Amino acid sequence: MTHSKTSGKAASKRERLANAAAQVLHEQGVATTTLADIARAADVPVGNVYYYFKTKDQLVEAAIDAHAQHLRQLITVLDALPAPQDRLKALLGGWVEQREVTARYGCPTGTLASELDKRADGLDTNIAEVMRVLLDWAEAQFRAMGRADARELAVALIAAYQGISLLTNTFRDPGLMASEGRRLERWIDSLGSAASPA
Repeated sequence: MTHSKTSGKAASKRERLANAAAQVLHEQGVATTTLADIARAADVPVGNVYYYFKTKDQLVEAAIDAHAQHLRQLITVLDALPAPQDRLKALLGGWVEQREVTARYGCPTGTLASELDKRADGLDTNIAEVMRVLLDWAEAQFRAMGRADARELAVALIAAYQGISLLTNTFRDPGLMASEGRRLERWIDSLGSAASPA
C-alpha cells in the first residue's frame, strides 16, 4: 500500500513536470527554457527533476506527450456532441476562447512544431504525430458530413487555424482569431448544405 501511494505521488509529480514543460516551452520557447524554469513552474525542487527527466529533451518529449493527452481529452469531449458540424464548431470555439494566449505566445502545438522542425533528433516527428491526430479527427468529421473531399477540407481547417494563430500572435491582436473563428463557422455551415464534389 505504501508503494502504491509513493508511485501515485511520483506519477503526479512527473505529470506536473510534463504539464509545466508544455506551458513553459510555449511561453519561452525550447531554446531559452531551462530545467530550472520548468521545475519552478511545476513547484518541484530542481534537483528532483533529474529523478524523472535526465535531459531537457526528455522534458520536451514529455511536453509533447502532454499535448497529445490534452488532445485526446478534447476529442473525447467533442465526440460526445451530436453532429459533426457541432463538433467542428466546438473545436473552433475552443481555439477562439484561447485567443488572448495565442496573441501572446502563438499556438502551443504549432509553435513547438515550428521550433522542433529545425532539429534532427526525431522530436519533430513526435509533435507531427500530435497534429496528425487532429487532422485525422477533422477529416472524420467532414466525412461524416458526407464530404468526399474530407481530407482536403480538414487540411484547409487546420491550415486556417495555424495561419490565423500566426497572425494573431504577430500582430498581438486577439480580434483576428475571433473574426476568423466566425468566418470558419459560416464555412462549416455552408459545407453541410453544399453538395459534395464528385
